[in-house]
Amino acid sequence: MKKRNAVFLLAIGCAAVSAQAATVVYTDSQHPPTGLGTGHQLVYLDAPEVVQREVFGALSADPRQAARQANAVLQSPDWQQKEQQIVQAYQGVIQAYGLGLKKYPAVVFDDQYVVYGTADVALAEAKLAEHKGAQ
Repeated sequence: MKKRNAVFLLAIGCAAVSAQAATVVYTDSQHPPTGLGTGHQLVYLDAPEVVQREVFGALSADPRQAARQANAVLQSPDWQQKEQQIVQAYQGVIQAYGLGLKKYPAVVFDDQYVVYGTADVALAEAKLAEHKGAQ
């Protein structure tokens, strides 16, 4: 089981590194993005929680019953598909962590410039242009 978890985490990390975009909006479902255009990437940082809730459902408060419920999901014929959904949900979180983002929402340009506090791409672009112009 430990080997499988290591492969799972390695797959997440590799996929996150290879999925770079020029403009990425990091947000959650409470702060929907605006102004997304072609080539912009959207990362919902609460996606892992949402997907896991969808995959595992509401687990029992009783630890033994919850373990049985979780094991039933892990043993199900469609587990590989569900596992892939979880992997994809974590990719963006790993990207955000790798960039060292401090808070969200945030718009990241070329993995170099970060505008915090907005999920509005146009506003973030304006703030970045203002910052660059002031330098």
